[in-house]
Amino acid sequence: MTKAEVITQIADKTGIDKADVQETVEAFFNVVKDSMADGHNIYVRGFGSFINKKRARKVARNISKNTAIVIDEHYVPAFKPSKVFVEKIKDTVHC
Repeated sequence: MTKAEVITQIADKTGIDKADVQETVEAFFNVVKDSMADGHNIYVRGFGSFINKKRARKVARNISKNTAIVIDEHYVPAFKPSKVFVEKIKDTVHC
């Protein structure tokens, strides 16, 4: 599902104008990105958490040059779904 499809579904379910929904969704994404860039985690009860995961410093290999390079400690964004979210997916998704 694309962002445009999400916006359309929200607009259909709420009766809110698509442009307003798009502006709200974009604002939400910007708040998440900006907050995480500032080092803050975001917790949405019943949905999940947007967290910054710390990756330790490590030595990696550049296979083409056969050299070792050092990758410094850094953070990567991650999403951890809530138990309610996980249970809903387990109960409904059929492959």
